[in-house]
Amino acid sequence: MTSSRDLAAFAALLADETRAGFALALLDGRAWTAGELARHGGVAPSTASEHLGKLVAGGLLSEERQGRHRYVRLADDRVAHLVEELAAHASPGPPPAPRSLRESTVAGALARGRTCYDHLAGRLGITITGAMTARGLLTQDAGFALTDRGTRWFGDLGIDLTAKGRRPLVRGCLDWTERRPHLAGVAGARLCGHALDAGWCVRIGSDRAVKVTDDGERALHTLLGIEPGILR
Repeated sequence: MTSSRDLAAFAALLADETRAGFALALLDGRAWTAGELARHGGVAPSTASEHLGKLVAGGLLSEERQGRHRYVRLADDRVAHLVEELAAHASPGPPPAPRSLRESTVAGALARGRTCYDHLAGRLGITITGAMTARGLLTQDAGFALTDRGTRWFGDLGIDLTAKGRRPLVRGCLDWTERRPHLAGVAGARLCGHALDAGWCVRIGSDRAVKVTDDGERALHTLLGIEPGILR
């Protein structure tokens, strides 16, 4: 049984603005160096190292060293799911107005489409999830579940849903910009990987934002009936 002290100690890991900022940055699924996160958070390298040590010790991050560099990433998809859901619950109202043109551009791109660890989120993720549900590939009646038709759909695309470990095949992840669940789990991750590999989506900028390409618009219209204009 988890004690109240254990729960409070775990919650305290993200109760610091710098550490919370690191966790949000790492939702892009990449491994970052301590120096990159220090610059991202606007803190000294020594301060970043101290914060990262706490996150690693608390099990939220994993780390590996290559030569002089120390790389960190979110420990697993469960941590990513937790961070994304906390972000959604922490922002119950409309987002604050951007303070600059760059903030406005970045915020708009992230809201249109982004990766949440290793699956698609934002309007893009929500639209795909809704289209899959409408076409009977996915059900959301009692949690997320892939139908037999949905399993065949993935197979027809050549997407292998075989998974190792205890990661669920599908699950809903509360989207912090759309306030609705998008597709996560093994199926969500493999679909995101396929979309990037097939050129349906491309990453833009240094953030998590992704943009649907012309090929992607055609593919998603053919496969899921998604109108191209919705994704722009």
